[in-house]
Amino acid sequence: MLSPKVRKQWGQLLPFGLLFCLSSIVTLAIDAAVLGPDAELPVSAIDPTPGIYLFGVAAMGIIGLLIGYVELYLLSGLFRHRTLVEMIVYKLVIYLILMHILIVLVYPVAAAMELGQSPLHPDVRDKLSIYLVSRTHLSTSLQLGTTIALAIFYAQIGQHLGHANLLNFLTGRYHRPREEARIFLFADMTSSTTIAEQLGHLRYFDLLKDYYDDLSPAITRYLGEVHEYVGDEVVISWTYREGIHADNCLRCFFAMRQELERRRPYYLANYGVAPTFKAGLHCGHVTTGEIGLSKKKIVFTGDVLNATARIMALCGHYNTDLLLSECVVRELSERVRHHTVFLEEQRLRGKAGTVMLYTTEDVAIAA
Repeated sequence: MLSPKVRKQWGQLLPFGLLFCLSSIVTLAIDAAVLGPDAELPVSAIDPTPGIYLFGVAAMGIIGLLIGYVELYLLSGLFRHRTLVEMIVYKLVIYLILMHILIVLVYPVAAAMELGQSPLHPDVRDKLSIYLVSRTHLSTSLQLGTTIALAIFYAQIGQHLGHANLLNFLTGRYHRPREEARIFLFADMTSSTTIAEQLGHLRYFDLLKDYYDDLSPAITRYLGEVHEYVGDEVVISWTYREGIHADNCLRCFFAMRQELERRRPYYLANYGVAPTFKAGLHCGHVTTGEIGLSKKKIVFTGDVLNATARIMALCGHYNTDLLLSECVVRELSERVRHHTVFLEEQRLRGKAGTVMLYTTEDVAIAA
């Protein structure tokens, strides 16, 4: 059984592999249709026997997974201050250099399969030399460049919508509303109004952008999904399994707080103030589905969202940065539950029932 983290990572990477596989299949099919079965292939081309054909498709799939890994986990924040067009151009150059290195490694294997020789045989080296200065190489480069550009564009759309949301849109998971159990963390910047008045609108926006950028790695690391940003408040959501697994929902809070503390000198030097936040953690059943015609969005509806917002609003009353509801606490690991502190049973504003509230200040939970 794969852990939720590994399953989520593969879920993000597989579309890249499928995109490259599909691109290679379409390209090979077009070449076969244009040339015909009896056409004489250029010296630089490799006769696509079934074995070589499968090898080529599989190699493109692996290259796609590699591109996806580099894009999502290595280069995701490198060009974040560039426009989308500039970002695509810069990344395209990087990837094409990487692709040509891979071509030099992969082409000899396919040529060796065709010639029945070792990849180091002189005939294979000669064929590679001819290929590198041929129109076949130019055609392959154009195909790879187009596919890479599409992959980069897909990754950028995934960043704007959230990779989970994008996949859900593409697969139609929430085309019909469905009920599911989810965990929510509402995090609200402390004294944001005072900070905004102190900095002015433009400087405050810059701070807010840095603030959310610094929170993002912890959210991703602990499998959270940003449902939406509402001014200075971020709504983070987990499926029940992913949020409870390894106490991700709680560890995410401490990791976000630790990152802001680590970046405190930067904020003080650039803005004269270091942001902090308060948060509420709650769980329950919501109805999830797509809404909108001119602009579609996946939304959650249910009492749990209002309750989480009200729990977060009580942080000031209890002089704490974090409040947890009982339904979250009882699902956490025994080690973590041992460090939680019961506060009291509270009636939430506008709610008929009551909720048992807890807190914890043990940062070791995030380790």
